[in-house]
Amino acid sequence: MADEIVLLSTWPSMFGMRVRVALAEKGLKYEYREEDLGNKSPLLLLMNPVHKKIPVLIHNGKPISESMIIVEYIDEVWNHKSPLLPTDPFQRAQARFWADYVDKKLYDIGKKIIWSTKEEEQETGKKEFLECLKLLEGELGDNPYFGGENFGFVDVSLVTFSCLFHTFESYGNFSIETECPKLVAWTKRCLEKESVSSSLADPHKIHDFASGVRKRLGIE
Repeated sequence: MADEIVLLSTWPSMFGMRVRVALAEKGLKYEYREEDLGNKSPLLLLMNPVHKKIPVLIHNGKPISESMIIVEYIDEVWNHKSPLLPTDPFQRAQARFWADYVDKKLYDIGKKIIWSTKEEEQETGKKEFLECLKLLEGELGDNPYFGGENFGFVDVSLVTFSCLFHTFESYGNFSIETECPKLVAWTKRCLEKESVSSSLADPHKIHDFASGVRKRLGIE
């Protein structure tokens, strides 16, 4: 019996894109359902009653929530192809650490750049954001991927943020390529993979989406 896989998400969600990348890496077919977060579906509320957030992966009727938990689940269940986490326990722990760092740092700091109405707060956000990227660039080093020679768990966690780079640069008035050239080269390398390029949203569409939200909020 074939696996029934359903993904609940929204097209601009970098967290949903992570799940798409992982599913594509494994070569899995699935049903995608676009959610309206202003009018959440009964299925989303049923499948994620605690947080009521996307993404949610439904595998044979069972829900899994939180993007990197979903990615790890996908890697464990469909372990026949394209492993995302290393087999060595220490390396696995390191990968989880850096993925957690991306989640706890980049998203909240990035929000200051895009949504803040105060110039001082935006400048602070920009400084902190670039510090985070430079730290991640140092962790990448001269490796092609964060997982070394192979695309892996940390790459999945971070690469979807690249969709927002254009938006960050536009509102923050800075160049990520100037500040972090190796990280931008890594992004371009990841985008050469079909699993990534087919799963990520167009950066200009993301910018237009953010601009629309800013206008509705009275920020611009």
